[in-house]
Amino acid sequence: MRIPSGVSGFDELIQGGFLPRRLYVLSGPPGSGKTTFTSQFMAEGLRNGEKCMYITMHETEDELVNDMSSFDFGFETLASSEGFRFINLVSPKGKHILNQFSQSGGSSSVQSLTDKIVAFVNSRQVDRLVIDSTMLLRLFFANGSEEMTRFLTALKQGDATTLLISEMTDPSSYSDEHFLAHGVVFFHNYLEATGMTRGIQVIKMRGTNIDCNIRSLEFTDNGLVVDPRSKVDL
Repeated sequence: MRIPSGVSGFDELIQGGFLPRRLYVLSGPPGSGKTTFTSQFMAEGLRNGEKCMYITMHETEDELVNDMSSFDFGFETLASSEGFRFINLVSPKGKHILNQFSQSGGSSSVQSLTDKIVAFVNSRQVDRLVIDSTMLLRLFFANGSEEMTRFLTALKQGDATTLLISEMTDPSSYSDEHFLAHGVVFFHNYLEATGMTRGIQVIKMRGTNIDCNIRSLEFTDNGLVVDPRSKVDL
């Protein structure tokens, strides 16, 4: 069984789609298409009647919906369905929701952010999960790398197929999430005299025969489109 990404052309690079209930990291510089990719991933799940959750720390649901409404893949309509849940962890509502998953009694009443998020996601039986982003998550983790490792390990043990956005400007610099994830996808953009050249590259995908070449990536009216036959040299 494969989980379709909702991004035209991308699934041809990974044998038809993502393997379910695994953790995948999307890395790239600002403006390279990571949020649009995850929104198409959400929209595909909602069209198929799946439960989808988007967890963020830096924008509102209205901002995400308005940004994605410029495309024609129907995110603004699908996001209003019962299957979609949006959580901003730093909003009063987000904090209240997560606090419901704190156990009571003595010092154990203070759970880590990891325990709360994972407990909440599992309680909702989420099929598709997006977390945006690792840079902001690290601001919540007092123990840095150790807590991030614990968080990623817990996500890998859940039932959701998870996309984790990771900011990255240096493709040669790897972080904990790249080693721990089941799959890693890099987004590239390069400004030339003729305009912006964009590409997408599957670096790692366990259990899958992958195409590791950088393939053409474009923003269109229908969202991101990958040309699996067009190789990009950046």
